[in-house]
Amino acid sequence: MARRDLTGAINFAHLDAYTAGDPGLTEEVLALFEEQASLWMRLLTAEAPADSWRDAAHTLKGAALGIGAEALARVCGVAEQQSGTTGAARAVLLDPIHAELNAVLADIAAWRHQVALDGLRG
Repeated sequence: MARRDLTGAINFAHLDAYTAGDPGLTEEVLALFEEQASLWMRLLTAEAPADSWRDAAHTLKGAALGIGAEALARVCGVAEQQSGTTGAARAVLLDPIHAELNAVLADIAAWRHQVALDGLRG
């Protein structure tokens, strides 16, 4: 995996502007995002209480916007607005969140791989 493997799930121009192009700071921000995503995805389940669901979707949306993951933020925003749904209707909202989160995580892995390759080169 390398830069060529980026899916576009993260707007790295946005992230570079946010971190002033500092790879160490970018890594820190991405690691914080991964931690937040791991915590909040546990509450984005079909069985979670409406308040937990809304809080999780809202927080993950904010974290996604912070790193330039606009599509993930968008589907989290939709879920946040639909937090009152239950059961199967809510489960349908999870698929796009999981798909977008997986794309974001793949972009993080590709970025890290590129940073490692760049370090080897020089």
